[in-house]
Amino acid sequence: MANYIQKPKGTQDVVPSESYKWHTVESIVADTAEQFGFREIRIPTFEETGLFVRSVGDTTDVVQKEMYTVSATGDSTFTLRPEGTAGTIRAMLENGILNEGFPQRAYYILSCFRHEKPQAGRLREFHQFGCEMVGSANPSADADVIALAKSVIDRVGLKNIQLNINSIGCPECRANYHKALKEYFESKKDELCETCNDRLDRNPMRILDCKSPICSGIAENAPVILDFLCDDCKDHFEKLQENLTLMGIEFKINPKIVRGLDYYTRTVFEFITTDIGAQGTVCGGGRYDGLIETLGGPKTPALGFGMGLERLILTMEKQGCEFMEERKCDLYFASMGDNAQKKAVQLATLMREEGFKVEYDVVGRGLKPQMKYADKIGARFVIVIGDNEIETNSAKLKNMQTGDQIDVTLDENLLESFGAVYYDILMGEDENFKAFVEAMNDNV
Repeated sequence: MANYIQKPKGTQDVVPSESYKWHTVESIVADTAEQFGFREIRIPTFEETGLFVRSVGDTTDVVQKEMYTVSATGDSTFTLRPEGTAGTIRAMLENGILNEGFPQRAYYILSCFRHEKPQAGRLREFHQFGCEMVGSANPSADADVIALAKSVIDRVGLKNIQLNINSIGCPECRANYHKALKEYFESKKDELCETCNDRLDRNPMRILDCKSPICSGIAENAPVILDFLCDDCKDHFEKLQENLTLMGIEFKINPKIVRGLDYYTRTVFEFITTDIGAQGTVCGGGRYDGLIETLGGPKTPALGFGMGLERLILTMEKQGCEFMEERKCDLYFASMGDNAQKKAVQLATLMREEGFKVEYDVVGRGLKPQMKYADKIGARFVIVIGDNEIETNSAKLKNMQTGDQIDVTLDENLLESFGAVYYDILMGEDENFKAFVEAMNDNV
């Protein structure tokens, strides 16, 4: 293998032959979010480090072990975003979006960065689709956000994805739970890892999130939060279940879900699959009623979720889900000689202006290599242009799949001929072509 500089560990390249898979999921998630009333927001790749320390929590693995933090001379310390919620809420506050009425709904598709051990479905640079709804404390809002995530999962065609829900209560009822957890883990502190011993006094719920097999085993028999919920949190959780049932969304109550970020309250949920190994959470989210106040805003309820696109695509591949077809070249002009090359440029420009995907030779190949190239890129049709074709102002339009050929003129009428003759052939195959042809007919 050549001694090329390699990509950083825990990252991946999306090469052109694979990008259509990303186009599929990005199109579906954006379209679904907008159907649910969400609008896109775009935020910086890095933020002041303090934003994540205050929001995510200084006892979490994310802040303690996984953040990429940088600084430059004369600047503050910045951190590449490890998740999308904190930056989105910061942007809503800074830009006055919360003054525009409630609820506010925002979605994003962005890259995140965490220094973790790379494995299937877990990268150091990963991409996330997320939604945030701000301004409703009603459990119907929780159900609506979960329904959005479920709709995405259904639309991409995933099967056997299980929704797990839990409630981690509010600060009031969680205080009693923390006390019970501390008593339980105190008797086993000699077996806990160093990080969990540090969490014991500061935030014992974080121990339930520890990746260590020993700590995870100890946590199996720990008290569960559902036994400590106050009446309001119990009522909220019961009404969430009622709403999900009304929507026809099946769920499992899983008291082990606690989330790894400090800003969550009450509802937490995950969509889980076993098709990609241990890293089976396709989507995770919940309610974070305390976050906006923590970041300096007014006390405002909010909730949302994050869906890892790498994991989503990986699961789709494992389950044999369909992706939108990669769009191939509609028409290739093979030219012989300088005059033919100039004619190809003119005609390609004409066809591209109408939305067709068109290529011509820019390397200076002979006719045979050009035809091989047209076949390699999957060109649907080819027109060969030489001196004779220029003189007669006509050429053969060849269907590369069937070998059929018809005569066409090499002027503005080519557009009409190209669309009209093959309309019926391509209409059922290619939705992009269908749209182009319909637009062309509207202009004729």
